[in-house]
Amino acid sequence: MEKWLENNLEKLTDALSPCKNCPVANTERDVNLPGTGAVIDLLDKLLGVLYPGCHGHAPVAHETCQSHLTETLRDIALKLCDQSQRAFEYACRQPHCIDCGDCDAKARRAVSRLLDGLPAIRDMLQQDIQAAYEGDPAAMSTMEIVMSYPGLYAITVHRIAHALYAEGVPLIPRVMGEHAHSKTGIDIHPGATIGPGFFIDHGTGVVIGETCRIGKRVKLYQGVTLGALSFAKDASGALVKGTKRHPDVEDNVVIYAGATILGGETVIGHDSVIGGNVWLIHSVPPGSRVYNQTPKPMVRSSPLAPDDYAI
Repeated sequence: MEKWLENNLEKLTDALSPCKNCPVANTERDVNLPGTGAVIDLLDKLLGVLYPGCHGHAPVAHETCQSHLTETLRDIALKLCDQSQRAFEYACRQPHCIDCGDCDAKARRAVSRLLDGLPAIRDMLQQDIQAAYEGDPAAMSTMEIVMSYPGLYAITVHRIAHALYAEGVPLIPRVMGEHAHSKTGIDIHPGATIGPGFFIDHGTGVVIGETCRIGKRVKLYQGVTLGALSFAKDASGALVKGTKRHPDVEDNVVIYAGATILGGETVIGHDSVIGGNVWLIHSVPPGSRVYNQTPKPMVRSSPLAPDDYAI
């Protein structure tokens, strides 16, 4: 190995060097993007603001909770502004950018609107928690939901990421959303619009696409997909971005496990129930009940006596 290093290490270093023309290098002089770890750290601090003393944080000292919150919000504001500015500056280097504007001003505006909106986000999350408590007979308390339910974690991260996405912040909302995805198995694009009282039971395998619009008091079970039916392409064959590709789900809808609902023109009318493993690519009117036909399992008697199955 020493001989190989002597003969090849300098050449390999030159070929892989981030100081030259590496397409995925994040260096201070060139891309200077926020780090994934830094975004996740700020996300954890935001969770600590919304759920004090939960999600790995120590119980809050009552005597100093006000001053601690003030300092936490100050730290979040300054660091998130810095990272958002970097993200805006990176986006302004891309070919599609016509007028980059003032990236610092964009970052400060986006972060201030997120922070101003935190009380409203917390109010929505209280409705999400109550929906989970009322919708799950296994839930013994609201704090059990706050501290352990993956669906609430995913929607909390989404509500933060969506606020930044709505302000046009590049990259950071996706990092937040994919972090929640990796922890919970729930994939919610930060562009999706989701009303209050939202509950995902169990959660694993749920996919909610970028242009979904979901109303109030909607309940999903595991394995539900709200996805695109097809992707439009331009004359050169490249995907057309920014189109409505994913379905709308109106108020008071329940969608059971494994259901797949596709298409930007598909609307699930309010107060509908979509059964497990249903495949839908068209709209259904309000109050619909959509189920697959019940399968008929075949049971055959075994020629073997019960003792023959002993291990």
